[in-house]
Amino acid sequence: LEASLALKRRYCSHDEGCILIAQANVASCLSDLGRHDEAMVLQREIYARRLAISGASHEGTIISGSNLLATLNMLGRWDEAKPLARDQLLPAAERSLGADSHTTLMLKHNLVQVLAQDPACTREDLLEAETIMQDVVERRRRVFGPAHPDTLTDERVRADVRTKLAARVDAQAHRRKASPQTGPRPHASAASPSHERFNVTPKKCCNDCGEWLEQDKYSKKQWKARSVRRCLECVAALAAEATG
Repeated sequence: LEASLALKRRYCSHDEGCILIAQANVASCLSDLGRHDEAMVLQREIYARRLAISGASHEGTIISGSNLLATLNMLGRWDEAKPLARDQLLPAAERSLGADSHTTLMLKHNLVQVLAQDPACTREDLLEAETIMQDVVERRRRVFGPAHPDTLTDERVRADVRTKLAARVDAQAHRRKASPQTGPRPHASAASPSHERFNVTPKKCCNDCGEWLEQDKYSKKQWKARSVRRCLECVAALAAEATG
């Protein structure tokens, strides 16, 4: 494949579409061999060229972006993969190809994999993944039929997402039941920003279990986090899910 690509670059330099197809074949082979870093470099180049030549709404551009999305997921680059799918690929696919297109459905499948396989995924991420996968399965059944291999694959993915979501909900319920301190956040007087003046122990809310907990229930990094914050128990539960 690499020799074929080299020949096309040498003798068909005027036909960039042909070269991009050959590059995609090499990238696919590298990915199959587990050489995902090398595949990612090539897929970035392909996607950038497709954008420049054909535009964001062309099916070839969307397919090359979906291939890049799958490789980013394999490499654990979830923070890069999510905005690529949500902000660039999915809007273009639904606008130009339609919601029932195989390419659009495969793109949604890849986004669900990104959301569900990220060890740092929140309950909201899993709910989003379940909603997307339910829509995909319904469209697969209607358009391709209930016995189609892609329909059966997406049904398994939906079941996996629901299993993860149920485990997360059960773990949160168990932690709430076992927690000695529950209820709303302690209210401090607005007269002064200092909690020490009123002898109120500062607490922050864990985004996963929803509990307001003291500083010793968080790692130093999580205590200082300004967006998603997880207590030590939730971090441990996520780690157990990832290794399990």
